[in-house]
Amino acid sequence: MSAEPDGPEDRLRRFATIWSRAVFPVTSTSSTRPEFQERLLPLARLLSEALRARSFDADAGRAVGAALVEAHCTDPEALSRTLDCVDAYLVLYCGGDGDREDLRARSGRLQHAMAAGFAQALRERTLAEQEAIAQAALEAQGVVAQALHATEARFRAVFEGAAIGIGIADLEGNILQVNGALRRMFGLSEQSLRGRRVKEWVHPDDAPQTWRLYDELVSGEREHYHLEKAFYRPDGTVLWTNLTVSLLRDADGDPQYQLALMEDTTERRLLNLRLRYEATHDALTGLPNRAFFFERLEKALGAGEGRRFGLCYLDLDGFKTVNDSLGHAAGDRLLVEVADRLQACATASGEMVARLGGDEFVALTTGPDTERTVDELAARIMNALLAPISVDGRELTVRGSIGIVEGPAGERSAAEVLRSADITMYRAKSAGGNRFELADPEADARAITRHGLTTALPTALDRGEFFIEYQPLVHLGDGSVRGAEALVRWLHPQHGVLSPDRFIPLAEHTGLIVPLGRWVLEQSVRQAREWRDRHGGEALGPLRINVNLSPCQLTHPGLVQDTVDILERTGVEPDALCLEVTESALIGADDDLLKPLRRLAEMGVDIALDDFGTGYSNLANLRRLPVSVLKLDRSFTQSMQQFPADPVDLKIVEGIVSLAHSLDLAVTVEGVETGAQAEQLRILGCDTAQGWYYARPGPPDRLHDLALVDATG
Repeated sequence: MSAEPDGPEDRLRRFATIWSRAVFPVTSTSSTRPEFQERLLPLARLLSEALRARSFDADAGRAVGAALVEAHCTDPEALSRTLDCVDAYLVLYCGGDGDREDLRARSGRLQHAMAAGFAQALRERTLAEQEAIAQAALEAQGVVAQALHATEARFRAVFEGAAIGIGIADLEGNILQVNGALRRMFGLSEQSLRGRRVKEWVHPDDAPQTWRLYDELVSGEREHYHLEKAFYRPDGTVLWTNLTVSLLRDADGDPQYQLALMEDTTERRLLNLRLRYEATHDALTGLPNRAFFFERLEKALGAGEGRRFGLCYLDLDGFKTVNDSLGHAAGDRLLVEVADRLQACATASGEMVARLGGDEFVALTTGPDTERTVDELAARIMNALLAPISVDGRELTVRGSIGIVEGPAGERSAAEVLRSADITMYRAKSAGGNRFELADPEADARAITRHGLTTALPTALDRGEFFIEYQPLVHLGDGSVRGAEALVRWLHPQHGVLSPDRFIPLAEHTGLIVPLGRWVLEQSVRQAREWRDRHGGEALGPLRINVNLSPCQLTHPGLVQDTVDILERTGVEPDALCLEVTESALIGADDDLLKPLRRLAEMGVDIALDDFGTGYSNLANLRRLPVSVLKLDRSFTQSMQQFPADPVDLKIVEGIVSLAHSLDLAVTVEGVETGAQAEQLRILGCDTAQGWYYARPGPPDRLHDLALVDATG
């Protein structure tokens, strides 16, 4: 096997070589094959540039098709071989690193344009021949009218030897003469054709102006006309032609005959239809593809006032599992069966089903009552997926999530409608799948905002858009400030200050929580060092900094080393740091997950179990967790904001505090908002608290002021 071409130019020449070898045997040229290959090389380069251009330009494909005709590649087999070669090798040798699916789609469109350019150039060349023949026929017919003129032999040679069909009829439409090419087109003898009348050849697909033009010509009002016309052959098949009809006049200028020139375009038309079908339909399922669907959707959205549309966007639930477990061939068979079932659901007028790609399908319905019909269509689709699908002897259960968008035409673009349907479909999938949801503009706006925040997150940290606020931790016994919890905020350029609940879940999902958490830890520890340095070490007491750890950070292998490095760089002792982990993150935690927390605890770092009481963990598990602080969730203490407090809540908190102290755990309460609540928690034995009663989260200097007031009395 030969080596793969090294560079783009080598790949281009290889493509031109393959092309020339395929087409040269059916080309009428005096050139050698290497010379012919050099003639194809600039055409190959033009196709390569069009394939990888920023925006698609069909002119390049049409130019290549026309150039083939100029190079004498006029045999239909030359075009067929060219298209096969482009389909098989253009993307392979000239596609570069582009997206293969997009390049294949663009290659298909280039093939369509090449066929169109080839057809147009061949038509122009044929018309030129037709004009020459018509002129010769005019001259020859004039000679016939003058009785056996000496040039009749030359006309007869042109008439019989022409590759296009030629027929002569009188002004009443009686066919007088036909040449061999015309007889072969129709599969009839000359006697059969000469006995017919022109108007017997009416076809249902005739253009509206066809017979009006004919009547104008035979009446002398028109000299000629040209159009595309279909004819029935005796066997019932259809012959498509480019038809030119001219009026022949006698020596005095009076109309005498009509001359018809026909070019057989049946194969070319079928080729164009095949290319159009392949460009607009999915190769696997035979359904309309994304491009065709967008055409129909844009037409539906532009239908005018009073028209409505409904769209169902379907994504199969768990399809990836089928591909991963049974293989892609089984997945393809599953998709084909699903496509057949969906097609059976959309048979009414104004309904269509398309495959967008992968396991995503869309169903469109149009009309005045789509508010009802789109719901019915979605219900039919869900019902169609109920029956198991047999693949390789296995019965597979298929479920799907559907997003529905319905509304009046003309208000939204096709891209906006599809985006809304996609968002709604994922909302149905997030709700458990196997259901359909209706589009909600507010939910769409939230999803779009979430997407915008997700895409902005990676650069926000580099641009310094995050900052930290600190909420003091107060000792309930003497009211002194013992430390602060670090709470990260995002100063977004468009949305302003965002709280953690707006972006931390997104950071968890994208993995950015690890570098963001590392940054928060380092900034917070540096702030603790700054507080210590500003006030002479112990002047304000041992201020500690509490930093939250997300579940994703807990599983990151660099957690312990990052923490050690930060403490060493800042010169802060481990006992000045407390890492808060939610109870839900540690439910059922194994030794591998607890190992880094144990190492940090052994170093002297405090570990706090945050939101305690919301995870429903077994209290006995507290003994195996390396925690030194319980942070009691605010839901247990809200009733204490007013007097008298709920006695049940008092008993629960009292029991938790007693249990914690028996295990040498300190108890911190969050969400303290009133003095009565603080006093009740002090009586119950809680150690520290935080909440708006003491201070809202704020800049580090405010914590310094609170601590300084406390230290100086």
